Amino acid sequence: MKLNIAVLPGDGIGPEVTAQAIKVLKAIAMEFNHVFTFNKALVGASAMDSFEVPLPEETISICEQADAILFGAIGDPKYDNDPSATVRPEQGLLGLRKTFDLYTNIRPVIAYEDLLNKSSLKIKQIKGTDILIYRELASGIYFGEKHFSNEEASDICVYRRSEIERIAHLAFKAAQGRKRKLTLVDKANVLASSKLWRTVVNEIAQQYQDVTYDCMYIDNAAMELIINPRQFDVILTENMFGDILSEEASVIVGSIGLLASASIGDKYAMFEPIHGAYTKATNKGIANPIASILSAAMLLDHFGLYDEAALVREGVDKSLKLHITTPDLNTKYDNISTTKVGDFIEDFINNPDETNLNFTNIHLGQSTII
Repeated sequence: MKLNIAVLPGDGIGPEVTAQAIKVLKAIAMEFNHVFTFNKALVGASAMDSFEVPLPEETISICEQADAILFGAIGDPKYDNDPSATVRPEQGLLGLRKTFDLYTNIRPVIAYEDLLNKSSLKIKQIKGTDILIYRELASGIYFGEKHFSNEEASDICVYRRSEIERIAHLAFKAAQGRKRKLTLVDKANVLASSKLWRTVVNEIAQQYQDVTYDCMYIDNAAMELIINPRQFDVILTENMFGDILSEEASVIVGSIGLLASASIGDKYAMFEPIHGAYTKATNKGIANPIASILSAAMLLDHFGLYDEAALVREGVDKSLKLHITTPDLNTKYDNISTTKVGDFIEDFINNPDETNLNFTNIHLGQSTII
């Protein structure tokens, strides 16, 4: 298969983790005889530094010509000190979502067996957790009309029936291929926009009789996600609630550096870790690239390359099992860098049957394959 991939590394640790995802994709292309081409473009603070806008026309053009977009992270503290600023790096990401109508954000939350002790939660609570969050991404409060003054501010949250219907159908279909359960998270007892969500999804649920459907208010869902995450299969929710719940879910898996995502529209698709730019860690080699690598696996899934995606995930599993991880997860070895994690998974793809050799050198980071 030939794929043209637009690469938007972005800011902070974005370029470092994205480089490891590209490394893994190149290894997959070599092993499976694919042709992947990568075209880089600027977005966010890096684009503002060069073009004074967070989403330049050149970047939009590169993405329009691509089969998929691989995104890093966005943001820079130097743009955070003025809350009244009309141009901010984050507008680059919001602009991508709106420009390419990436209305469905899919975020897997999996409690890895080898990392259960890394979570702040009790093992008995999180063991076996496997959740898929479907977050509406192209509307809601992030895109509504805004007003700001020193005396008053407002953010308008608007949803249309059609915007809810299209993601709801995708979420129910995903549930049909999993444990056949879907939970709608809203605040229908207070918010008019949530009342519309509840009305529309209730109607659509009638078309999926094989899926167990329930509803939960956002405040209760936030609590239940910590108390008993295994009760959830597919979570369907609006933009801001999905943003908050998926960040909260990082506590379950042990690190936000493990959470990947896919942002899907009818024509375009973008793949990115859910974490931010984490600029304090820039160029220190401590950023966890696994979320970016797993996002690359979701990219492969999107194009039906399921064996390829499975091999990437096997490499990730092996890296976690052998403690080939960055400091956010690794208290046993202190010299496993961002690059070494990527190197290890690349080597696993090229030599999956040889990765058990020479554990000492693997742990020391001196080599990954003998």
